[in-house]
Amino acid sequence: MDEQDILQRIHALVDEEHALRESSEHTDETRARMGRLEADLDQCWDLLRQRRAKRQYDEDPDEAQVRPEQQVENYLQ
Repeated sequence: MDEQDILQRIHALVDEEHALRESSEHTDETRARMGRLEADLDQCWDLLRQRRAKRQYDEDPDEAQVRPEQQVENYLQ
């Protein structure tokens, strides 16, 4: 997955998140899906940052890997 693919995935996830938040019905399923979207977004942003850092330091960006949700979710903002 290259940076363009990651950015397209991020935009799709953000669009879905916005649609869910704008809906008037927030069921348990909707809230669970929003939580999943947030976790997926965190993983995508992390992967994008990894790729950019590797490129900056003359490493192969294709070596970047999706990190586990637990690891990414515990980063400080």
